[in-house]
Amino acid sequence: MNTELPPVAPEVVAAAVEQLTSRLRKKLDAAIETYTALPVTADGTVRRVRCGEDAEVTLTPGPSGAVTDADQAQCSCLLAPRCLHRAAVLGAAPVADADAMAEAADQPSGGGTEKAEPVGGRQESGTPGTDATAASPPGSAGPTAAQVAAAAGLWAAAAAVLAAGVPGAGAVPQAEVLRAAHTARLAGLHRAEAAALRVVRALRAARARHDGHRLADLVAGLRELLLTSGLLAASDPDPALVGTARRGYRPGGSLKVHGVCREPVISATGYGGVVTHVLAEDGRWFSVSDVKPGGPARARGAATATVALGAGSLDHARLSRSGLLISGATLSPDGRLGAGKGVRATPVTGLSWTSGPLAPLFARPLAQAAAAQLAPGDAPERSEPQAAELIGCDVVVVGAAGDHLFARELIPDGADHEGLLIRLLPANGHPELAHAANFRKLASRPGLRLRVVGRLDPDRAATLRPLAVGPVPDGTATLRLPPEWAGHADLGYDRLEGAHFPTAAELPPVEGPSELPPDPVSEAPLWRLRRLVEVAVSGGRRAAAEPARDGARTSGAVALRRSGFGTAADLAVALAAEADRRGRDVFGRTRQADPDAYARVWLSAAVYLFGTERALVEATWQP
Repeated sequence: MNTELPPVAPEVVAAAVEQLTSRLRKKLDAAIETYTALPVTADGTVRRVRCGEDAEVTLTPGPSGAVTDADQAQCSCLLAPRCLHRAAVLGAAPVADADAMAEAADQPSGGGTEKAEPVGGRQESGTPGTDATAASPPGSAGPTAAQVAAAAGLWAAAAAVLAAGVPGAGAVPQAEVLRAAHTARLAGLHRAEAAALRVVRALRAARARHDGHRLADLVAGLRELLLTSGLLAASDPDPALVGTARRGYRPGGSLKVHGVCREPVISATGYGGVVTHVLAEDGRWFSVSDVKPGGPARARGAATATVALGAGSLDHARLSRSGLLISGATLSPDGRLGAGKGVRATPVTGLSWTSGPLAPLFARPLAQAAAAQLAPGDAPERSEPQAAELIGCDVVVVGAAGDHLFARELIPDGADHEGLLIRLLPANGHPELAHAANFRKLASRPGLRLRVVGRLDPDRAATLRPLAVGPVPDGTATLRLPPEWAGHADLGYDRLEGAHFPTAAELPPVEGPSELPPDPVSEAPLWRLRRLVEVAVSGGRRAAAEPARDGARTSGAVALRRSGFGTAADLAVALAAEADRRGRDVFGRTRQADPDAYARVWLSAAVYLFGTERALVEATWQP
């Protein structure tokens, strides 16, 4: 993927691939790899790629910053628009998010387009009075016939990708997923469409061997896509499977919010910017975002960008350390503050992390806060719009290992238990952000006491990803930040220096872990099932069948049963057997393997693995 190119709508990519002849489709993957490395010429918002002596592809994005129409992608060669140059350049561009494009068109003033995606959620956007229709009407008995058909198409495309694996899921299978995703969107299946786009982005990252790619992300995306589309294709009436379309910002009246921290955003779709997290007087979380096409460069520059609320006299750096008194506020369902014409905002003096509505954030024990966020099932419906909550805690650094920091929760004197030992990981490891450099400085000072605001990582044992740090209230062995930082450092933007730390003599000795704390998720015998599930995705059906062919499946199943994971053993045996299944017709010829049966068995194993590992993660947050 070339992030210098503008994002391209899924249907535009799918249509370009469909127009190619079978001979050109065979060359498409190699062409995409070649054109990704070509220089991009910028002329305002227009991007040009020279693909040869007589071929230049021109991309002219619309107001949203994305290519949303086939006419916005032109090639100068004689075969255009059914040429390899045009399809390959479109395939090398990031996949645009439909909701982000729609919101950018609705809010040209910069009210935010795409929010950070650590949890992969579908954002909701809009402007006051622009309610988009939901996929299924309230009280409906289930998905419509069009939705069932669209879900079946998504299932078939995802099952084909699963059977092929990463090596075989090139541009053509990806285009089938993108076309099915567009059909799902037209049918109102917004959750399935979002999962499909995540799968395509993860496939591209895996095939390009991007540094930030995680196979676990692709596995999670395929699990979500197959589970959602499979249930919808079976006419499951659960409205949560359908998801929600863009919903309009609703009036929020008057609000007084206090800045907590700001977070840089670099998305897989070529967007970049900043999100500032704020807390209202009544304890509700909100966010002010400024995310547009631009990638890492824009994420850095947006740190001091003007907040698109009211008269525009405040930037994000000041907002994270002050507050706003807002009249005529507009709120999205996921807690973003809108920038409509009737919104008026006046800067007010901010509060420290030790006073006002911010103080209770650090009074709640970590175990209780984590249990609330990891509770099984869907989050309860909120009566009022608000953003996802962050976690606050006081900790002391006790050691480091690799990119991990180990810290122990500070608890009140006289408590009958020891504080939790947790892992701290950078919220974003991009080299152009300050997270990694700040973590290296923190890791070199065991005994340092910190007040931390961060986001819980639901896939790792007792892991918190800090967004900002500050000094503990008693001022002992803690940070010494400049007055203009107003009591906290945003780890993605503010760079900690030696003068911000106490001297080595002031840091008390701490008893760090003599060895790395156990990680039940990675050390449990479930790794045998996890490896098989991941190999099925990375290598395809043939790779998953290897244990059945060399006899290894019996030994793995025995080890799982011996450890008490009988269901995992049965699923591992079933997956390897189904991957190796080859039927024959009446003439003895090998039949084409059934991708649906294989996808169902793989999905059963993946869902079981996810549920079991989530239970293990929850256990690590208990005292």
